[in-house]
Amino acid sequence: MALRKELLKSIWYAFTALDVEKSGKVSKSQLKVEEGAFVKEHFDELCWTLTAKKNYQPDSNGNSMLSNQDAFRLWCLFNFLSEDKYPLIMVPDEVEYLLKKVLSSMSLEVGLGELEELLAQEAQVAQTTGGLSVWQFLELFNSGRCLRGVGRDTLSMAIHEVYQELIQDILKQGYLWKRGHLRRNWAERWFQLQPSCLCYFASEECKEKRGTIPLDSHCCVEVLPDRDGKRCMFCVKTASRTYEMSASDTRQRQEWTAAIQTAIRLQAEGKASLHKDLKQKRREQREQRERRRAAKEEELLRLQQLQEEKERKLQELELLQEAQRQAERLLQEEEERRRSQHRELQQALEGQLREAEQARASMQAEMEQKEEEAARQRQRIEELEEMQQRLQEALQLEVKARQDEESVRLAQTRLLEEEELKLKQLMQLKEEQERYIERAQQEKQELQQEMAQQSRSLQQAQQQLEEVRQNRQRADEDVEAAQRKLRQASTNVKHWNVQMNRLMHPIEPGDKRPTTSSSFTGFQPSLLARRDSSLKRLNRWGSQGNRTTSPSEQQKSFNGDEAPVPASTPQEDKLDPEPKN
Repeated sequence: MALRKELLKSIWYAFTALDVEKSGKVSKSQLKVEEGAFVKEHFDELCWTLTAKKNYQPDSNGNSMLSNQDAFRLWCLFNFLSEDKYPLIMVPDEVEYLLKKVLSSMSLEVGLGELEELLAQEAQVAQTTGGLSVWQFLELFNSGRCLRGVGRDTLSMAIHEVYQELIQDILKQGYLWKRGHLRRNWAERWFQLQPSCLCYFASEECKEKRGTIPLDSHCCVEVLPDRDGKRCMFCVKTASRTYEMSASDTRQRQEWTAAIQTAIRLQAEGKASLHKDLKQKRREQREQRERRRAAKEEELLRLQQLQEEKERKLQELELLQEAQRQAERLLQEEEERRRSQHRELQQALEGQLREAEQARASMQAEMEQKEEEAARQRQRIEELEEMQQRLQEALQLEVKARQDEESVRLAQTRLLEEEELKLKQLMQLKEEQERYIERAQQEKQELQQEMAQQSRSLQQAQQQLEEVRQNRQRADEDVEAAQRKLRQASTNVKHWNVQMNRLMHPIEPGDKRPTTSSSFTGFQPSLLARRDSSLKRLNRWGSQGNRTTSPSEQQKSFNGDEAPVPASTPQEDKLDPEPKN
């Protein structure tokens, strides 16, 4: 939101410069779209170029104190400190703040009287518009009235320093000695401190960045004692590493540690910029002053009305006193006239004594009425004086009530601030609980998915186990069939062994013929040799077949002291037909 407000200020200047007819509209042909990464400084330079061509006119003789780059930076500073109202203006308090910043960067001290005298020249314009426009602000610098003969280079360096501090959020920069992490040697680096990190470069041109120290609420800065020939040492401790540095003197070390602690405090409070926070606080202070001034003016207006009411009552009292004095004067004149008439009547009309006595009685009655009226007038004056005293007491009570009301209002304001702070804390706790609930739901879904996957894996394993069982059953059946065949083959081999033994050792009692000859007509030595070789092959096959037999059958054959007999082949069946009994 803050970036949007700052961009809107620059856009307002650009569109105002393009709106030649002052109709509030700009044709599309005057606009140009550029592609690429967004950089706010480049965007501000583009808007400055558009508005400076129309509104900014420096001295053509080259006597201006500001270069185009300095004017652009002052324009950016003006946009940063100006009010969020259009047309954009800077209130005198912010003008004074910026002038003090620039002058202090040039090591110039300015008094309050000098600033008031300088701003008094622009007071007439500021009273009509509520502040200074950016062009009047630039003209103030170009005129040199506030610079005391400072050169252009010094002014440019001061403006650049203030621009880095306010716009680029560089809290402090300068040379420091830094100790390496691996080789542990000392090297001089140019450091720049921002609210989120501490960067260091090879030189003050900031072209070769050598590293960045991230800052957060868990970091801290500590002062170290002098050692290894280095003085004014301090360190910055982060979560992963400790950075040791050395300043040129004690004052520089104190300034750097205070600035780093300020950056850590901003990170802990969740604030991205120090000067944006200070600008907001100054704006709130101005609003509070305005509210107090308005309340004071309202109070003075009420007191003035009460004073006017009091003066009106006093005027009425004076009128009543004047009427009383006129009545007394008239009464005295009437008394003098009555006495003169009475004397004239007494001298001239002695005979008319009765009439004079009647006239005297009538005059006495009239005098009593006048005295009663005078008494009533005196009573009215006393009542007015008493009323005046009650009004004064009421005025004092009202002033005291106003004071009590102001104290109660301040207490209510503090209570409201505390309630607002507690409400913010409750909202933060609610957001944390919602995040925890969402995380628990996500973990629950992941566990459900994992259980479903494990159940599918279990089903697959059961299917594979069932298939293995079926394969094992089929293999058992095949083994049983092979065993049956093997038993049948061993039976056949035993039979043929018996037959072979009969053929090789014929038994005839009393036969003493040599063994090389035979009485059998069908006996041939070559056929007997072939049968011997066939018998050897059968024995070898039988030994191989015994390796595949089951352990139970091997045990049976060993217990029976029978040698394994191989199965006969079809060819041998043909050669050795089974003899008839």
